Amino acid sequence: MTVKGIEGFIIDLDGTVYKGKQPIPGAVEAIAELKRRGMKTVFLSNRGNISRKMCKAKLSAMGLDVPEEEILLSSTVTANFLSAYYSSSPVWTLGDAGLREELAAAGLAMADKPESAEWLVITLHETLTYKELNDAFRAVRSGARIIATNADKTFPGDEGDSIDVAGMIGAIVSSTGKEVELVIGKPSSIMAEAALRAIGLPPASCLVVGDSLASDIQLGKKAGMRTALVLTGSAKREDAEASEWQPDWIWDSLADAARAAAFSAETEAAK
Repeated sequence: MTVKGIEGFIIDLDGTVYKGKQPIPGAVEAIAELKRRGMKTVFLSNRGNISRKMCKAKLSAMGLDVPEEEILLSSTVTANFLSAYYSSSPVWTLGDAGLREELAAAGLAMADKPESAEWLVITLHETLTYKELNDAFRAVRSGARIIATNADKTFPGDEGDSIDVAGMIGAIVSSTGKEVELVIGKPSSIMAEAALRAIGLPPASCLVVGDSLASDIQLGKKAGMRTALVLTGSAKREDAEASEWQPDWIWDSLADAARAAAFSAETEAAK
């Protein structure tokens, strides 16, 4: 098992580094070993309801000291996209506070009421109320365009798979008859380009590691990167064998990344 030519790892979080509040066995040590070997790392997550600050604190509690500039969330990339192309457009959100933190950090203004919004940004909302859902409905009925941080159906949590952003999207789309105009998160090219800018390497020198064939592996393949599926999330080996998005490697866990890097280094040293 060798990852010859790889200089950077683009690593998923949910189901790859942790599940819920618990780190996946061997993940923290693997990341430390990759960094010790001089590998560049970027953590690329479809989570849109948290901010980089929140994510950094969560990783820190697990023993991982990760700079914010190495963390790329779908909330971050969505905020940067809107800031680049629609900086003067007031936004309304359907999602948790972390999304609003990232939008504010990008200099975007919140609409003072749903009817004034030009964009509705949808992400996971773990404390959703009827009023919040209805406010989002009112924004779209009043002309707001819809953008979603991602469209994942589920995410791996402490108690197994839980409903993800697709549930929030479905409620708004079915009630308003309006479609989502843009989905930012993995496997979009927007997310891949953001990761490559952050890591500062060409695609051929990067390896995407994640637990989702539809998001992580597809993103890597489309962007010309090598890919590794880990079996610590919802995907099984037989899922990979049947998928149109074939990973270059299938690993039991992220711990195999460090073993592969070590093996590659030893192989080169022996030449």
